[in-house]
Amino acid sequence: MKCQFLIAAPFSGSGKTTVARGLMALFAQQGCRVQPFKCGPDYIDTKFHAAVCGRPSVNLDTFMASPAHVQALFGRYGADADACVVEGMMGLFDGYDRERGSSYEIARVLALPVVLVVDARSAAYSMAALLSGFIRFRDDICIAGVIFNKVGSERHCRMLRQVCNDLHLTCYGCLPKHAALEQESRYLGLDYSGENVGCAELLRLIDTHVRWRDLARLSVGGVSAAVSALAGASSGTPGHDACERERLRVCCARSADSFSFFYQEVLDGFGQVCFFNPEHEVPRLDGIDLLYLPGGYPEKHAAALTNNEACRQAIRRYADAGGRIHAECGGMMYLCQSILTDGGEYEMCGVLPYKITARRSDRRLSLGYRRFQLDGKEYRGHEFHYTQFLGAPPASVATVYNARGEEVASPVLRYKNVLASYTHLYQL
Repeated sequence: MKCQFLIAAPFSGSGKTTVARGLMALFAQQGCRVQPFKCGPDYIDTKFHAAVCGRPSVNLDTFMASPAHVQALFGRYGADADACVVEGMMGLFDGYDRERGSSYEIARVLALPVVLVVDARSAAYSMAALLSGFIRFRDDICIAGVIFNKVGSERHCRMLRQVCNDLHLTCYGCLPKHAALEQESRYLGLDYSGENVGCAELLRLIDTHVRWRDLARLSVGGVSAAVSALAGASSGTPGHDACERERLRVCCARSADSFSFFYQEVLDGFGQVCFFNPEHEVPRLDGIDLLYLPGGYPEKHAAALTNNEACRQAIRRYADAGGRIHAECGGMMYLCQSILTDGGEYEMCGVLPYKITARRSDRRLSLGYRRFQLDGKEYRGHEFHYTQFLGAPPASVATVYNARGEEVASPVLRYKNVLASYTHLYQL
């Protein structure tokens, strides 16, 4: 039986990503084909997953897509895997509206057993009350067990195991406090570095202190047949023409930092995709149907982007001639007139007549789900950035709302056949 489970936590910062990628790496080292998944819109943790599993990680999100779409993705991408490991987001029941859109909802939709990673550094038997609440709060998912993190001593570990015994809950292990288990801070809260992603010390600690082989016995519950039946279903999203996407010939910008935030399932939905790096390559734009400029950190490589004038001019000519472009967040910044950083001002493509500031003094967090209607279609996605338009934001061609239906001042921009915004869209 295929191993399938979801790694969650009572709250953010408990160590989900560290434990999840460690478990994925250990399974992979045993020769398992591990298919990683990530709850929610995060496109950073998926990079950690891909680095240790050797195959792309896929987002599962019930705001940006329907439950049936999530089931289809899980069945499709996990069809040939020996193990499907899903990393949750935030706390188990934390969604955009109570538990809606949460890791709990993904576990329920897929009938996945849940393994909780719990930060135990400041509690002992009080954990009984915490875990009892999580076990009993909803009766339509299964809390299969717990991995305690940041455990102070062997005595502390024995006390935590007693909690699990009293609750008839499986304790899969107690990880000690250790630097290898601490996630490094990330640029703007979102940066990714491939260094030490499969840290030997991390794997040694998990191998020593976690009964990770026992996790291989976990599998899906009552909807397993439904998930299997949907394995070959289209991953298209309601309201968008999957057949049209499958015919598109797409040229996509891609680099380690500047253009690296995209959803794998979006790319896989296109008919043909070729890639280029705007930092040092010039794309061939003849014979394509769409130029896709995904998000990233162009401000970190602004000088290289400016210096590649031939690429910027080619994109400007393509846009002026009516070529179809979709640009989001970092891609939109690249289409603007310039980017200002603490090191100076850097010329970009000039397709959009705006300046973007990435100066530290101007940084302001914009975060959350977004949706808007345009040309009879509803678009959904997620926004996370600190950069801003310099001066007053431009007028929007669509009214943008957050997950609660509240209007958000996040402009959607159009120039000829160019569609650009700060939102990372799930449907193009």
